[in-house]
Amino acid sequence: MSATGIRLHAPAPGWSLDADLVVVGSGVAGLTAALRCAAAGLKTVVVTKARLDDGSTRWAQGGIAAALGDGDTPEQHLDDTLVAGAGLCDEEAVRTLVTEGPDAVRRLIETGARFDTGPGGAIELTREGGHHRRRIAHAGGDATGAEISRALVEAVRARAIPTVENALVLDLLTDAEGNTAGVSLHVMGEGQHDGVGAVHAPAVVLATGGMGQVFSATTNPSVSTGDGVALALRAGAEVSDLEFVQFHPTVLFLGAGAEGQQPLVSEAVRGEGAHLVDADGVRFMVGQHELAELAPRDIVAKGITRRMQEQGAEHMYLDARHFGADMWENRFPTILAACRSHGIDPVTEPIPVAPAAHYASGGVRTDPHGRTTVPGLYACGEVACTGVHGANRLASNSLLEGLVYAERIAADITARHAEHPLPARVPASAPPAATPTHPLLPAEARFAIQRAMTDGAGVLRSAGSLAEAAARLARIHAEAAGALAEHGKTAEPGVDTWETTNLLCVARVLVAAAQRREETRGCHWREDHADRDDAAWRRHIVVRLNPDRTLAAHTTSTPDFPPTRPSPQEQ
Repeated sequence: MSATGIRLHAPAPGWSLDADLVVVGSGVAGLTAALRCAAAGLKTVVVTKARLDDGSTRWAQGGIAAALGDGDTPEQHLDDTLVAGAGLCDEEAVRTLVTEGPDAVRRLIETGARFDTGPGGAIELTREGGHHRRRIAHAGGDATGAEISRALVEAVRARAIPTVENALVLDLLTDAEGNTAGVSLHVMGEGQHDGVGAVHAPAVVLATGGMGQVFSATTNPSVSTGDGVALALRAGAEVSDLEFVQFHPTVLFLGAGAEGQQPLVSEAVRGEGAHLVDADGVRFMVGQHELAELAPRDIVAKGITRRMQEQGAEHMYLDARHFGADMWENRFPTILAACRSHGIDPVTEPIPVAPAAHYASGGVRTDPHGRTTVPGLYACGEVACTGVHGANRLASNSLLEGLVYAERIAADITARHAEHPLPARVPASAPPAATPTHPLLPAEARFAIQRAMTDGAGVLRSAGSLAEAAARLARIHAEAAGALAEHGKTAEPGVDTWETTNLLCVARVLVAAAQRREETRGCHWREDHADRDDAAWRRHIVVRLNPDRTLAAHTTSTPDFPPTRPSPQEQ
């Protein structure tokens, strides 16, 4: 797969580092990959957009799913995952996840993560939507991600793995043959490194997290602007299944005009017995699915949205008053504090909730070892599409996927290095042009992108809404391209303009895939194509970026992914 030649307009790198590999991202996926590679003796550098402990992982409340309990088996976990994925999971990828998952969790515990345990010392397990068994390990009640992040960050610091914090990755560097040669990045603020620089390495692991900030309201932190997917597209990589954006059903409703990151009310609250009700106290999910409030997330999000439409309401309610104060304070202290900070007391009143953008089930397409279609470029975690999630991620499978596939990536890189030491590659990229060849968007365009996506590509979609979203995105791009063509001017390079340009890139791909998929499946809900159509659409939509910035999309002929391009060492 050849690179597009498209790069973010930026100054030339003013500093550089050399490494065997660079990991971009500091969540469970990135830090696990870094720790495993460093333990194997590889010179590893971690690049992260904020502080080392500031990624999406620390916001995870519910927990990590694995067959750890008595009577539970990987096969049962596999069955629940396949059902949630609505016919588009790669079964072998899921089997890898559920069979390697329990030992991966045990290794995470050995690394220092402390999960909640019962009186006998066994790990406490809860249940979430789509799971037929209690298999969710949690920490600090509802602070699982924060505990996992703490343990991994401490391990990285103890091993003294070099890190570059507050750094926005810009583009992939490649050598003359198109092999990965590192990344360019921009460090925000003063420190050991400042401004635009480069990390030269023959292997790059993208673990940049999600792209929830493409919508107006999301559970994702402000750093989740799709940078990894956009970088991969510019590098010539393929992305898949980007239309499957999971909207978490129960996000604290802060008002119709609320924007940015919204507080999540974990699915584990429903797992412990909370009820979804309307303003009259009616449990509207009963009778809609055998699991009622614990149905897979897409079904619950649709149920809430449907009830809101029927009643002309802006939100529904999550009622857990029957928990009592002790349970709220001990099992869900984080959620309790978040609700109370917004003037809501779950101990005495129902919580107003509504769906918001939460998780991208699709991403950069990889093989079972995390390899993308670009030699030397790997991806894991939310930025990747391994085939595990299909059309809808099963609750609490995300942390496990990041853990399992990061270990597989580390094993692949380590094996390659042991057999053929990774050569130091010289980037063949031309120095940045004084005049940009591709436009950067002004920072204020971010809000226009988010509004277009929320209006046209949110929970409910149709041909009309998606066409309107596509048109609005096209106008945003055309204005920037027109200014560049006519006056040679574009927005000033900077974090805000780079992020906004990345958001437009991933938004265009998401909308194009959603337009193409004329059915309802998983978390892709088309009002004008209300039924699932396995005969025509039990397929994957794969997209790549052309050098002229148009999109090349195709639908696979079967539910299976075609193989990714093997690395040169394997050819």
